[in-house]
Amino acid sequence: MNFSDVIGQEKIVAHMKSAILEKKLSHAYILSGEKGSGKKLISGIFAAAIQCEKGLGSPCGECQSCKQAAGGNNPDIHWITHEKPNVISVDEIRVQLNSDITIKPYSRPHKVYIIDEAEKMNEQAQNAILKTIEEPPEYAVIILLVTNEKLFLPTILSRCILLNLRAVSKAKIQKLLEEKHGISGYMAEVAAGFADGVPGRAIEFAESDRFIELKADVLSLLKRVDGMDAGQLYGAIKGWSDKAELQERLSLTNMWYRDILVAKSTDDTVGILFKDEETAIYNAASELSYQEIIRKLDAISTLKERIKANVNLDASLMLLFLTLRDRG
Repeated sequence: MNFSDVIGQEKIVAHMKSAILEKKLSHAYILSGEKGSGKKLISGIFAAAIQCEKGLGSPCGECQSCKQAAGGNNPDIHWITHEKPNVISVDEIRVQLNSDITIKPYSRPHKVYIIDEAEKMNEQAQNAILKTIEEPPEYAVIILLVTNEKLFLPTILSRCILLNLRAVSKAKIQKLLEEKHGISGYMAEVAAGFADGVPGRAIEFAESDRFIELKADVLSLLKRVDGMDAGQLYGAIKGWSDKAELQERLSLTNMWYRDILVAKSTDDTVGILFKDEETAIYNAASELSYQEIIRKLDAISTLKERIKANVNLDASLMLLFLTLRDRG
């Protein structure tokens, strides 16, 4: 893998290459983006490029260091692990990073430490790593991978270079699915539309039967939401309260009403993603006004923002379903 395998993050790639070539590496980086956005891929390539013996700004894939990095056994690249799924403890930071970082690199000029899901560090762990970030050895590079950098202590944020991954265009994701994963036609288009700019989400969707089932479940509900009473809406909320699947359900919901808006605006079916649902989409488009469709799309976006703010999920879902059901 090298930086040519990264799509849609040209500014971040350029920054990393420049830092290596100009020998202006920071001691600490925060790579922030949604799950599936490519944080682990980019950080792994960055680490390999830092250690590459040819110093070209990108891994050459041929030197001993690059081969070790590709095999996951480069002695100067460390991935910090944690036993508990929801927390990275202070002891894990002290043992795997703070103690180890005092040992000089084995074979290369730098030692790179990568912490995935770094927002799971508890306050004690963050304070422990802060001391290292404040006074790191000259050879150390620490990369923190997060979905929400705001969960860090302000003192950590102020001492790291923050690189935010941007949403990748649907066209680039569709091309990735077709050329790198052998997925073509309808599935590649739907998966790329579903991804909301997150390549990993598109790949998982396209390659998993679970997402095909999820799509069928969500669309089945949306096609009958108009006739549901309060009790049925409450039952639907229970099926959507799993946070692990909620973003996927909301993305599919957004795609559905986006298709209805496209059908309302034109007779051209090229822009419709759910081509196997054209009849239902055009029927809905004939019944809903532009204002009603936009209101439903806005309600979906509002819920996505509310989820980030940790609001009451059941109440927010009920409000969404009422908006999807009601007319006017």
